[in-house]
Amino acid sequence: QVQLVESGGGLVQAGDSLRLSCAASTRTFSNWHMGWFRQAPGKEREFVAARSRSDLTTLYADSVKGRFTISGDNAKNTVYLQMNSLKPEDTAIYYCAADGDYYSDLRKARNYDYWGQGTQVTVSS
Repeated sequence: QVQLVESGGGLVQAGDSLRLSCAASTRTFSNWHMGWFRQAPGKEREFVAARSRSDLTTLYADSVKGRFTISGDNAKNTVYLQMNSLKPEDTAIYYCAADGDYYSDLRKARNYDYWGQGTQVTVSS
């Protein structure tokens, strides 16, 4: 069982930055792939970014590439999502997720085993 707790969301203006954090309650944080997803009102949950547990490879959705950066601190059992140049279309609830399978398509929400409760990000124009 892994509990994930996100923080760092808020209301910002277009062009601003935010850093989301996701703290994981596990002693084996390095054994988990970590991902960020988001869900806007009336839309399906979509992939944002992921960090592989094996070689720390990072993946990004095209819509956030170059603006968002996923990183992690294994000593703190925490993964971060640095979001720069925010746009109104980035407004959503952001979820952190953990995937324990060694081989996994990290872009697919169904592959993740545990989810956080989400944190709201609102970007005004």
